[in-house]
Amino acid sequence: MKGALLVGALAMLGGPVLATAEAQEMSRSESAEGAQAYIISPQNGEVVGRTFKVKFGLTGMGVAPAGVDVKHTGHHHLLIDKDELPALGQPMGGDVIHFGGGQTETTVTLEPGEHTLQLILGDKNHVPHEPVVMSEKITITVKDD
Repeated sequence: MKGALLVGALAMLGGPVLATAEAQEMSRSESAEGAQAYIISPQNGEVVGRTFKVKFGLTGMGVAPAGVDVKHTGHHHLLIDKDELPALGQPMGGDVIHFGGGQTETTVTLEPGEHTLQLILGDKNHVPHEPVVMSEKITITVKDD
């Protein structure tokens, strides 16, 4: 019963729900030529407090909420301390922070130390575009407040 409630709750959040443990490959939406995601702030190498704002940027494409099927649009996903990109032919999983409402900024709280941040754009189904639209990975240092 708890599993059914969790699946129902996830479905209401606007993201696709995978019925099996193994995600199936999905077709990838085409990205606009030259499109690029980037992190406006913080800057690479910046020292920030434990709670800080991350602002997202995107050129060459538009931002749209998950579920909206408009060519050359997508929504941001934030990768924190990830060494590898998520699987490209599948919806991005729970280890990626989803901004399916079309948000262009967020507030993050991290433990003190060095961390990496990277953005990747997902289509209406949270699947990365073809070719992938992503930011450069930046490194920040979080200081204890």
